[in-house]
Amino acid sequence: MAHIARKRFGQHFLSDGGIIDAIVQEIAPQPGDAMVEIGPGLAALTQPLVERLGRLTVIELDRDLAKRLREHPQLEVIESDVLKVDFAELAAKAEPKPLRVVGNLPYNISTPILFHLLGFAHLIADQHFMLQKEVIDRMVARPATSDYSRLSVMLQWRYEMQNVLFVPPESFEPPPRVDSAVVRMVPLAQPPAVDAARLGEIVQVAFSQRRKILRHTLGKWLETHGFQGEFDPQRRAEEVPVAEYVALAQAVPP
Repeated sequence: MAHIARKRFGQHFLSDGGIIDAIVQEIAPQPGDAMVEIGPGLAALTQPLVERLGRLTVIELDRDLAKRLREHPQLEVIESDVLKVDFAELAAKAEPKPLRVVGNLPYNISTPILFHLLGFAHLIADQHFMLQKEVIDRMVARPATSDYSRLSVMLQWRYEMQNVLFVPPESFEPPPRVDSAVVRMVPLAQPPAVDAARLGEIVQVAFSQRRKILRHTLGKWLETHGFQGEFDPQRRAEEVPVAEYVALAQAVPP
């Protein structure tokens, strides 16, 4: 019986064989890699991956799809919301190999998933995700551009990222109403030492009213939190480079 895509799970199933091959080529799976796939769906990407890996762990929320996936002897199926999965436990099972994480992420919760994984970046070798192209444009955006955002800053302080493949709507069944793309995310080997929560708070305040000069938002926040250093608040949030946000987070008293 054919599986009908469920809107509440944001399901769009990859069906273009050429695109699937191109994604697998970008991921470059090697036998024995400790890989986790998020949202395997109808196994379009799962099958070519497991053929190359030998074994694969998949995280699937849809009960019917999880049941189908369990019929595959080379898959370890975790039936769960990915936001509740402890990737540290998966990494511990995979030792001494680091985790590799891949997936066609549900577009309706892609940003929460990216932030969830941010806390496990030190345990991960790389991540390859299919996402809405607009989201990837924001992830890799440079300062002083319209796409540069809170997401840009919070991911760029921790990852080297690259948009590696464009994926048109007709590559899916049913087709989404947006263009998609594949991003490669490689955690920095030596990221700046910073309190991620404090950085997140600073960036949240800065971009809360992105059209306003920072004097009205982040400038007041810094003053309240006892910051005594140099900072030009006569800019907008998108004009401040990632390194400067990190430096602020390091300099503001706890």
